[in-house]
Amino acid sequence: MGEEERLPIFHKLRINQGTKGDIYPYKTNDKLLMKRNKDHEYDAICLENDYIKVTVLPELGGRIYEGYDKVNDYNFVYKNNVIKPALIGLNGAWVSGGIEFNWPQHHRPTTFLPVESTIEEGRDGSVTAWMGETEAMNGLKSLVGVSIHPDKACIAAKVKLYNPTPQTQTFHWWANLAVHANDHYRLMFPPDIDYVTFHNKTHVSPFPVVKGNFAGYDFGDGVDIRKYANLAAASSFFIFDSRYSFMAGYDDGRGMGTVHVADRYLSPGKKFFTWGKSGYGDAWQRNLTDENGEYIEIMTGCFTDNQPDFTWIMPYETKTFEQRWYSLKGLPDLKNATNDAAVSIIKDGDEIRVSFNVVQSHEEVTLDVNGTKRK
Repeated sequence: MGEEERLPIFHKLRINQGTKGDIYPYKTNDKLLMKRNKDHEYDAICLENDYIKVTVLPELGGRIYEGYDKVNDYNFVYKNNVIKPALIGLNGAWVSGGIEFNWPQHHRPTTFLPVESTIEEGRDGSVTAWMGETEAMNGLKSLVGVSIHPDKACIAAKVKLYNPTPQTQTFHWWANLAVHANDHYRLMFPPDIDYVTFHNKTHVSPFPVVKGNFAGYDFGDGVDIRKYANLAAASSFFIFDSRYSFMAGYDDGRGMGTVHVADRYLSPGKKFFTWGKSGYGDAWQRNLTDENGEYIEIMTGCFTDNQPDFTWIMPYETKTFEQRWYSLKGLPDLKNATNDAAVSIIKDGDEIRVSFNVVQSHEEVTLDVNGTKRK
């Protein structure tokens, strides 16, 4: 990146997820020098147990940089080996990969700026990397605690949002999970979803097969949008009103995937974004990485089910919630997922195959199918 603007710019020339470029007192950082710098050392917080390794970068907005399943040698969070900014953030600079936490607006002003951090060790053996800031535009305060436990194979993000001002404020919260994608990758919305929408809910289409025009692209006689290889154009697909608390993606080639879990009453937003399998999409992938290949985003919103829909936070109000991510193995037809386990059910003729993943070891588990128990 080049130097920031010397003074904040008061303009309304950019439209970014419901904002118009009013970023005062932040400075615009939108000069790309188009050259690679020497290697740069970033302060990182690494959390690791026998099952997973998680790395967060307080210097880059507090994003989760890495989520690695050590048991199955699988990056269930997209790991980008370079920091290669493009002009997507509200202030300009933005990088792909990891899990980006966005508030009070999307691709938030400090997504490419450092935040404060500290490490907390819990009595239960957990370790939490707390990262936070008081953002300068509205004076709202946020804390994100990225945690792992010694006996669990999942990432937990504990979030606290606080309005210390006497004014009612607006905000939305979206966590952008990036995952490694290829022609075998597949989206897993909850099983009760039969239609999708676009930004602002301006378009509606049946799901999983989208037909005709959707958000400016012609899907013709029908495209199964669950399959990443089928999507030629960049697009976003939102759902809402699901009775389930999960959303996932799955690589049929690896037999591995990633699931997000959060209380559906607090986290109704579920979205899938792709740059698309075209020259436009290829160009954006090259803009953002050198060698780590394609990615898609599995995005989840709390207190909002669309973008740029905002909600309210009252004077001196605190909102708290939690989000979790963990890897999946051998679950090709995911039916449900909770903080503790995920289940896949496949019916083949008269046979039913039921598969489970759990986030920690159990001495004994009882499976009850139609009243018939199996241990």
